[in-house]
Amino acid sequence: MAIDVNKREQELVEKFLKETTLFLGPTPELMQDHTLAPITEREIEAIRKVNNPSVLSVARSKMQAGTNEAFEMLEQIGAAPGAKWGDLVCGIFTAKGDLSIVSSGGVLIFAGCTQYGVKYIVQNWLNDPEVGVKPGDIFYYNDARYGGVHNTDQNLILPVFHEGELIAWIVTVVHEGENGAIEPGGMPSAAEQVYDQGLMISPVKVGENYKFYKDLVTYFQNSVREPKLQLVDMKAKLHAALRIEQRIKETIEEYGVDAVIAVLRKTLDDTVEEVKRRISQWPDGKVRMMGIADSTLRENLMIKVNLELTKKGDELTLDFRGSSPEFANRPNNSVTSAMKGMLAQLFLSFVWPDLPRNQAVLAPMKFIIDEHSIYNASYDVPNAQSMMTFFPAFTVTQAALAKFLYSSPEKATKVVAPWYNMIRTCIYGGVTQHGETVGNLCADLNGMPGGAREGLDGEHAIAPIFAPMAEQGEQELIEEEVPIMQLSRRLMKDNQGFGKYRGGQGYQMFITQKDSDFFGFMSTTIGSKYPSTYGIFGGYGCPTYPLCKIKGVNIFEIMKNEPEKMVYTTEEIMNNRPFENATYTTHHFGMQFELAEEGEIYIYTQGAGGGYGDVLDRDPKLVIKDVEEDLISQETANNIYKVFYDPETLVLDVEKTEEARRQEREARKKRGVPYREFVKNWVTDEPPAHLPFYGCWKEREVIYAGSPDNKMTEGNLKAVWLPNPKDVRIAQLEAELEALKNKQKQ
Repeated sequence: MAIDVNKREQELVEKFLKETTLFLGPTPELMQDHTLAPITEREIEAIRKVNNPSVLSVARSKMQAGTNEAFEMLEQIGAAPGAKWGDLVCGIFTAKGDLSIVSSGGVLIFAGCTQYGVKYIVQNWLNDPEVGVKPGDIFYYNDARYGGVHNTDQNLILPVFHEGELIAWIVTVVHEGENGAIEPGGMPSAAEQVYDQGLMISPVKVGENYKFYKDLVTYFQNSVREPKLQLVDMKAKLHAALRIEQRIKETIEEYGVDAVIAVLRKTLDDTVEEVKRRISQWPDGKVRMMGIADSTLRENLMIKVNLELTKKGDELTLDFRGSSPEFANRPNNSVTSAMKGMLAQLFLSFVWPDLPRNQAVLAPMKFIIDEHSIYNASYDVPNAQSMMTFFPAFTVTQAALAKFLYSSPEKATKVVAPWYNMIRTCIYGGVTQHGETVGNLCADLNGMPGGAREGLDGEHAIAPIFAPMAEQGEQELIEEEVPIMQLSRRLMKDNQGFGKYRGGQGYQMFITQKDSDFFGFMSTTIGSKYPSTYGIFGGYGCPTYPLCKIKGVNIFEIMKNEPEKMVYTTEEIMNNRPFENATYTTHHFGMQFELAEEGEIYIYTQGAGGGYGDVLDRDPKLVIKDVEEDLISQETANNIYKVFYDPETLVLDVEKTEEARRQEREARKKRGVPYREFVKNWVTDEPPAHLPFYGCWKEREVIYAGSPDNKMTEGNLKAVWLPNPKDVRIAQLEAELEALKNKQKQ
């Protein structure tokens, strides 16, 4: 009998490939899918058996209380600064890996991203004969490419079994900070490749029988600058997860396992249906919005965020095509799961805060995102600073949604202007006054000001966009642990998103270090050249802010010997320059790690929430109130709000104010031109040659990558390589030197 050799060889090759996997990376199919796993027969059976709304409600409340209890527990016993401030979350997932219940406090985006890590385990390890999943197993990961924000966030995953049946997963996540990256603190803006980002743990089993493998824990500790923190918080996350498991088992004892399975799935399905119902109330149509990220944290660029929101029936489509291509050697790329997780935070905190906190809020929505763009980054490009692109996506989406929400007959909360969106705090590293090596960030990032609301001003420095219930820390406690001192911390005058209702204001901080021979700072923020937060319905966005530095000075010596020289606002210290022989510089807010001598000053400024409505419609009494509280200057009251008053008594000059506003409205009419004329004089065919612009300009199909000569087509993006800023500077200096040599020869 003749044997088909080619067919036989092909079968052998296929068998070999099927049985041999070179590398189990995250699959695109999994990482791009934000919908729910198909309902299982087991879930259908449980829902059929337990359909009493009262039982389901009480069972869900018990498990919700368990996640809240675990959150409080982890916040109290965690070692990382992020744990102490509430930059953590605890959640319960279905057996298939869908997030159903999350702690009321904490960073929802963490749990929203972790579904991908859980589903990876279900997909690859659940039935694997070598790994497997059994009661008491502990899984762990931090690699954002498997589902996360950046590698500072470490996820502990615990399966929940009942009588041999896998019924759920528990996840506890903390922003740990230090992870052994090229710069201390875990968020390296200097990272040029994924291997610069520190510890990269794919979802892996790190223990069994509720105990960690000591060899793996030792390996993790040996990979970071703070081995004590690594060990303590792994244990803290485990015990918080065990508390949730205890509450789930108590729920089973009281209401049965079917009640738990039914609650986890039905909560998701009910959320999907409610989201569809609410979207269907919005008017059909399209809203387009763009934003700009003005820096890679190493150089000033214009990185475009392009969004087209389309609502039709009960479906909302978020189309981000036309946004910037990814950067091959800069960490401001975002994996799609992180961007979607941030938008889930937007819907559940600012649009429908009354809905259960779970991943189903996005399930009915459709996303269109280009491959190799900043929102769908490749596996091999760094992403440690993904916030620098998906935070602007949050803001752009928030502003666009306001147009739909304003027209909605049913609102779960007031329409709000964009919240301030940037990490205005210091990341630090070095040796403390106690001789310990550390690397982390300060809690002031949680002081983001709120956007103005329909009928209300925004709140000052209240909460970050990613965690409405996070804390800002106690400076006195921070000073006991690390050598950071805040010399001044106060709201900054005129730092405001102007409008009929103004945005909340942020504070400025004078930061220095004391009693350490080796300690330094870095900063990771955009918005020094182009505002990162915008207003709505005529309201202003926030101002732009540089990083200010005063080097070559020991402020402690000055305060001891010449205290009268010390001033406490940015404008006074930078304009008047009271310290002789000191160096005063401004810098965009992407500063790589640098050592600081004792007493040198770094000035960080929080931003402002967006304004709502026309400034000329603001109640003059509210303007006077802001003046009285020293929030704005007389110049701002006069020139922006057109409000006039007696500067001594603050008594409003009604007639002068009304006349000034009337004149300004007339002046607006004179300045105005027909739309076609405006476009003709304003819009160019391509970005200017000198402008480092990334993204579409006019047509979405044409993507620019830094210059008019470097174009890509939508759907065919490639990673952009950027030169090292030091190499650019060296080339500039060499050119200047060559020019001087030539001049001498002449």
